[in-house]
Amino acid sequence: MWFKNLLIYRFTKPFTLTAEEVNEKLAEKCFAPCNSQDVSSYGWTMPLGSQGSEYIHTTNGCIMVCAQKQDKILPASVVNEVLAEKIEEIKAAEDRVPSRKERSDMKDEITFSLIPRAFTRSNRSFAYIAPEQGLLIVNSGSHNRAEELLNFLRESLGSLPVIPLKAKNVAQHQMTEWLAQGSAPAGFELGGECELRDKADESAVIRCKNQNLCTTEITNHIQTGMFVNKIALRWTGDIEFIVDDQLTIKRLNFGDLIQDKVGDVNTESAADQFDVDFAIMSAEFAKFIPAVLEAFGGEDLGDQGAVISTAA
Repeated sequence: MWFKNLLIYRFTKPFTLTAEEVNEKLAEKCFAPCNSQDVSSYGWTMPLGSQGSEYIHTTNGCIMVCAQKQDKILPASVVNEVLAEKIEEIKAAEDRVPSRKERSDMKDEITFSLIPRAFTRSNRSFAYIAPEQGLLIVNSGSHNRAEELLNFLRESLGSLPVIPLKAKNVAQHQMTEWLAQGSAPAGFELGGECELRDKADESAVIRCKNQNLCTTEITNHIQTGMFVNKIALRWTGDIEFIVDDQLTIKRLNFGDLIQDKVGDVNTESAADQFDVDFAIMSAEFAKFIPAVLEAFGGEDLGDQGAVISTAA
């Protein structure tokens, strides 16, 4: 359950629904497997899986939700193979080549006939609402996948006034300055990975892995006009991660200090372990996220400053 990636959103209005109200609304749009002709299905499932009885899980005032998506897998090569056979049959029987429109219609008919026999693939997406912090945190490094969850949550709840978290300083400029100076911001250490792009040609990319980022070679690239697009950092709270120019946080790694907190709690079931993991993780993120924002000059609240004060 430990989140590996973070896309973070700020509520523009205080979140006022109770956990019970959220559960009721999600239950109305629970996941159902694809039927014979569905190519995809999306709905809410229980975060605790078979051990759960609700469509949410709460701890520390945070509300965890989980969306499940199921897709039918029908490779294009299979459809094209059947289509080629049909075209050859028409050539042999009618001595003609089907038109483009006819081939397109045939392809649609073949797809429709094969869908019921296609295999399915499922995945689950976790996110949690932190009302006291005014944040919604999605365990994803894909903006498209996160937006799919947010849109469905908005549809389920009737409203979801959130915007992507924004820092005051431009992320690329800030990260480039760190490498130019050879030092990380207070509370962080530079890792061994970064991605550099050229200001004149962003298709020109240099990726450094397992490297000392304070070398003259990397500094020279920056002096010639390259900028940092993503960088590895280590927070002194014992979290290693990659952050990019959109403040997307990826490849989270929780160190021994945090894992020891988990090990200090005895649990008797998978549900108990989920609760402990969520409680510790959300508590760490409550400190980690503000620290990341501070490293980028603080949060750019814009017109939302009064909203945050009201929610606090």
